[in-house]
Amino acid sequence: GKTSIAEAAALWAIGYGHRRFVVMIGATDDAACEMMDSVKVLVETGDEFGEDFPEVCYPIRQMEGINNRSSGQVLNGERTRITWTADEAVLPTVKGSACSGSRIRVAGITGRVRGMKAATADGKTIRPDFAIADDPQTDASAVSLVDIGKREKRLLGAVKGLAGPGKTIAMFVPCTVIAPRDLSDR
Repeated sequence: GKTSIAEAAALWAIGYGHRRFVVMIGATDDAACEMMDSVKVLVETGDEFGEDFPEVCYPIRQMEGINNRSSGQVLNGERTRITWTADEAVLPTVKGSACSGSRIRVAGITGRVRGMKAATADGKTIRPDFAIADDPQTDASAVSLVDIGKREKRLLGAVKGLAGPGKTIAMFVPCTVIAPRDLSDR
């Protein structure tokens, strides 16, 4: 249930314009990509999400699962600039939408996290403003003091610093204690 809540939180935050750039961190790159797959399926097929955010869902659903269609897609005479890859979803640029051009990117906690940024359709640079680290440990890392230390340092350093120097980031870490004094227990 925690992962589903994390995925819904990411969509809620960008859907209503509370956040522009959400990063979802998994225990591994594969776990992170699984979260992205789940988020994309919800946007592509979820009836309730589609009713609440038709300006997001309509252009994405018009791609009919063929991601290359996004490069030339136009809505109301403007390019939508959708990106729909294994590790990133950029929502359509739609005038008047609270989530126009917002993005979700995923990464494993031991993968490339530092320095994330993106350009928007209007030429501005944005950095992550919401990080969700969903169960950022594996069974093996939960019993390794070295791995626990590395992952804690990544969360409190690289992930917490994603917003940039002097900026704050909202961070949510739904997790399960696997072993005493593991990352979740800390």
